[in-house]
Amino acid sequence: MCAKILVVDDDQKITTMMRRGLTFEGFDVDAANNGRECLMKVLENSPDLVILDVMMPDMDGLEVCRRLRKDGNIPILMVTGRDSVTDRVEGLETGADDYLIKPFAFEELVARVKALLRRTETAGNPADTLHFADLTLDLAAYSAIRNNRPIELSTTEFNLLKLFMQNPKRVLSRDLIMEKVWGYDFQVESNVLEVYVGYLRHKLELHSEPRLIHTVRGTGYVLRE
Repeated sequence: MCAKILVVDDDQKITTMMRRGLTFEGFDVDAANNGRECLMKVLENSPDLVILDVMMPDMDGLEVCRRLRKDGNIPILMVTGRDSVTDRVEGLETGADDYLIKPFAFEELVARVKALLRRTETAGNPADTLHFADLTLDLAAYSAIRNNRPIELSTTEFNLLKLFMQNPKRVLSRDLIMEKVWGYDFQVESNVLEVYVGYLRHKLELHSEPRLIHTVRGTGYVLRE
């Protein structure tokens, strides 16, 4: 079965272009022209991935992303003409799994979409659980529990935590983590990894639990007690 993709942009020329191109690539594509329509279509059709423009009237893409993330782990690829590091981090902080800057080559859009879908499939297929200290990650149910407390994770947060839990007590370099979780190189100045480690730490330590993800200065991170 082909993956269902929802394209959200207030510019109908862009949604038409993306819809035609992604359909040609074999995806089942629907479109929404504003944030409220997007939220409605997500509820009605349960797409496998959302391509979301940031700059929209009424309800912008950042607010749409926040609302989608509250209700589930659907992969979100945010698309925008705002290209500063601050803008990228803001998009990722709302829960987006990836960030693509306009103008972009259509081939890159397709590659990002396929990478996100692969990450989701890989995370959801194995019927197994990972354990470390008082933390449990259920790979089949796509859920995490620490000290009997459920933890809600976005797609990227889940994949990042999975990598750490598959390599306990092993120092993972920044480059290795970027390759395994994001699947391609971000721009050098991007601090997307630091942002997501911060998200995980906040969620894992919400009730003052001991830190599990530690920084190894000049190298990367390690999961240890």
